[in-house]
Amino acid sequence: MTQRWDIVIVGGGLAGYVAANYLAKTDLSILILEKGRNVGGRARTTKINHQYLNLGPHAIYKKGKAKFILENLGIKLNGKSPKLAGDLIENNMEYAAPFTPLGLFSSSFLNWKERIEWATILMKFNRIDTEKLTEQTFYQWVQQAAVSKKVQSLLYILGRLATYCHAPEKVSAKLIVSHLKTVMGGVLYLDAGWQTIIDQLHNNVVISGVQVQSSTVVKELEPIEHEHFKLVLSNDEEIHGKYVICTTGPHELNKMLGEKLDRPQSSFLAQITPVRGATLDVALTQLPNPKKLFAMGITDPFYFSVHSKYARLSDDAKSAVLHVFKYHHPDDHIDGKKVKTELEQFLEMMQPGWKKHEITSRFIPQITVNHRLPQIGDEQKFHRSKTNIPGLYIAGDWASPDSILSEGAVSSGKQAAEEIIQKENR
Repeated sequence: MTQRWDIVIVGGGLAGYVAANYLAKTDLSILILEKGRNVGGRARTTKINHQYLNLGPHAIYKKGKAKFILENLGIKLNGKSPKLAGDLIENNMEYAAPFTPLGLFSSSFLNWKERIEWATILMKFNRIDTEKLTEQTFYQWVQQAAVSKKVQSLLYILGRLATYCHAPEKVSAKLIVSHLKTVMGGVLYLDAGWQTIIDQLHNNVVISGVQVQSSTVVKELEPIEHEHFKLVLSNDEEIHGKYVICTTGPHELNKMLGEKLDRPQSSFLAQITPVRGATLDVALTQLPNPKKLFAMGITDPFYFSVHSKYARLSDDAKSAVLHVFKYHHPDDHIDGKKVKTELEQFLEMMQPGWKKHEITSRFIPQITVNHRLPQIGDEQKFHRSKTNIPGLYIAGDWASPDSILSEGAVSSGKQAAEEIIQKENR
């Protein structure tokens, strides 16, 4: 028999589960379809040898929309804020990162003139009107904001740290700077990883009667009469829904719909570029150098942070969980072996002899961090969370015109749910 639902949510990640949490308060029947064996998408946390490994480095903005929305849904976010004290690395030279008052005065990376320029930029940051940056790339904004090349490089480093985007000449200054303003309020590393968010969201909806079906791939999405939809699964089973919230990536959505979207929207989806990186997730019995907890490359796009210093990420309090990351440029050709060697060498610089203390490690050469590299003009191409197909809504890390990452996923999931509720209440 064909299953019939009021709402079918395609994708059991953050966006899908946030939407389901809002919709679960209605009397509508809801089904979540997740293609993976486990729900959670990139918010999954894997437990290996009693260590909790997120899929790469994850942090939630303390002053961001996502934290506010999740807490409104009753989600508990337990963890602590990392300090921005650490090192900047260039040509095997280490400099104190000037991201704290102490770092600013102790770092040999900047001379006195550069310190004053950098301090002035940081003090003015919260007053920047991002609406005036609509027509600028992040590169253009940085070139205008700072005179010193070193101060410019610090802005590029913070841009990578806040958004994972390593293409300043391509990305929207408005979006990157607005995320930078939010990240200045600090971030949280979560105890037991981001799986805790997914587990709480999942439990909420299951208690409310929402059905969740994993290992289920939607291969075709077809609007049928009276604003209803037919979803054809990979086993050719059919599911019908009155509304569909699609939280897949843009290319996947385009493929599912075939030629059913209008040409401008279909063309926009096809041209979207993902943000990618490589991650080395590591658990050690101990840190060879307990004082080295955070580092960023200056010209080389590398990141290192010991997340377990601030969050409980192991059943054994003595062990350390850390992440080493390389931010990929969208035009990069990725050589997995070379990237792995680079990440291991960067870790060796921070924690010499780390291999001797290894409990487990996982290397992923290409991980999609966000499905959309945010570019100038993207916001004009989005019609809120609607498409030209009535009853079809989009949500996900790429589906919000003014935010990406968990900020985009959580806020777009909430918005899609609210639009359906408003339509039902009319």
